[in-house]
Amino acid sequence: MSSRATELFSATGARFLAVSELVGGLGMIFGRILSRLVRLDFDRGELLKNMYKMGVKSVPIVVVTALFTGGIMVIQAAPIVNRYGAKALLGWGAGFSTLREVGPLLTALMISGRVGANNTAELGTMVVTEQIDALRALAIDPISFLLTPRFIGIVVTLFLSVIFSDALALFGAAYAGYAILGVEPITFYNGLTSGLLGMEDVAHGLIKSVVFGIVIALASCHFGITTSGGAPGVGRAVNATVVVSATGIFVLDYLVSFAIG
Repeated sequence: MSSRATELFSATGARFLAVSELVGGLGMIFGRILSRLVRLDFDRGELLKNMYKMGVKSVPIVVVTALFTGGIMVIQAAPIVNRYGAKALLGWGAGFSTLREVGPLLTALMISGRVGANNTAELGTMVVTEQIDALRALAIDPISFLLTPRFIGIVVTLFLSVIFSDALALFGAAYAGYAILGVEPITFYNGLTSGLLGMEDVAHGLIKSVVFGIVIALASCHFGITTSGGAPGVGRAVNATVVVSATGIFVLDYLVSFAIG
């Protein structure tokens, strides 16, 4: 076997082991968090603090993202609507893609960049400054005190943000349709509620929001709690969180779409 083939197999094996180690680490931390959730063993005060920090403070970016998402849906649909005169179906077209796909996906990426990265940076800083060791020395479980509240906070934040962003995206689409195509908002909303869209379309996006939230929460907690190497290590952990979260979101978006149709 040539040296080039050997190097190729060696690199492939190393990548496979790295991915396996990552998946195993995520699975282990998920199991530990799940065991605390089953026992309701987590700090309520820390949960409320994180819900405010992750949810309420994310409202501005969710609002901007959602409104422009709705507008983009209308801009993309404008040539087809004008060509075939299908103004009555503008609401269905914008609503279908927003509720099932674009709304949850873009909101998850925004929450990943803002909340997931920040969570990793906070946990990583606690690790390198030995605050996690101090908690253990005081007989405080870091999983219950730090990770579980943050896990719940991220999942709930993304779920509620998707509901909020869906409503705002449809609002933005309705008035973008009026400004660009001259479609009255009432016509837009009639198309949206004409029966072509149903609760299963809303549920489709909400299921994705929960799955995406779990991925972001696990990635940010895993890389945060396993940070090493001082301040540069915190930067590497944040970078890894953003990359793994985004990759996981797209992969699971495909799998969930394939599984539930």
